[in-house]
Amino acid sequence: MKVFVAGATGALGRQLVPRIVADGHEVVGMTSKPDKQDLVRGLGARPVVADALDPDAVAQAVARAEPEVIVHQLTALSGSLDMRKFEQSFALTNRLRTEGTDHLLAAGRAVEVQRFVAQSYAGWPFARTGGPVKTEDDPLDPTPADAMRETHEAIRYLEEAVTGAGWTEGVVLRYGGFYGPGTSFSLNPEGEHIELIRKRKFPIVGRGDGVWSFVHIEDAATATAAAVEHGKRGLYNVVDDEPAPVREWLPAAAEAVGARKPMRLPRWVGRLAAGEAAVVMMNEVRGASNAKAKRELGWQPRYSSWRQGFANGLG
Repeated sequence: MKVFVAGATGALGRQLVPRIVADGHEVVGMTSKPDKQDLVRGLGARPVVADALDPDAVAQAVARAEPEVIVHQLTALSGSLDMRKFEQSFALTNRLRTEGTDHLLAAGRAVEVQRFVAQSYAGWPFARTGGPVKTEDDPLDPTPADAMRETHEAIRYLEEAVTGAGWTEGVVLRYGGFYGPGTSFSLNPEGEHIELIRKRKFPIVGRGDGVWSFVHIEDAATATAAAVEHGKRGLYNVVDDEPAPVREWLPAAAEAVGARKPMRLPRWVGRLAAGEAAVVMMNEVRGASNAKAKRELGWQPRYSSWRQGFANGLG
């Protein structure tokens, strides 16, 4: 099949494109930067340069590619994340989740793509009530924290727009927190989260009861490659087998990178130092179940637990 990957040079795109090519598909990789065309070629795809927020440019790029599948991996998260300015940090990514999604869907409809696979997130958007692990049938948070509201709305918009596109098979992959090569949680090169852990600037705030789900970047790519060919319209949590509270995984992460144990801060100090979003993520968020992705995508993560991945997959 012909597959159009928007966001081909991001951390996930770099892992994904070679896998789709290896599966026998013809891939066109979209990037917004002309100087990354050689990188796209090196991944085995044909490059196209287009601004994802320019509807005409996107329409022309997709029309020329004539894909049967579009994979939407557009984000703008390469810079440092300031938790005190959460919405500002995600502002451009949120435009890509809303405007960028609309442009890709319109272009895809014009060429009658059979499948549309898009990136979402399986972490903090779930309702902060009930059990610690959520499935795709559980609701998103009806009252997100004020500091995260716009980003939450952008995620909800993407999910509803893609799965609601009745003219194509809309598949949304809710990824867990990425770690591994090219992410902020990697050793080579060292990502910002590793640096913060080494400097003891990534503390446990409050009780650390917030449950996080992780996925190695390579496992996220294999799940996405599977979704190019498999799975019905709907949502899929792409996470490992072991959701865990911050109080458990963060000390283990520090040990894995040879750092001292993280400091502990009361909630009120954490709120002053890092803002409301950080306190919510440390204490209130829920993890996700991967049972549906395993069952319907035929996917198995190489790193079934972040414990294995932190020990062996950060390089």
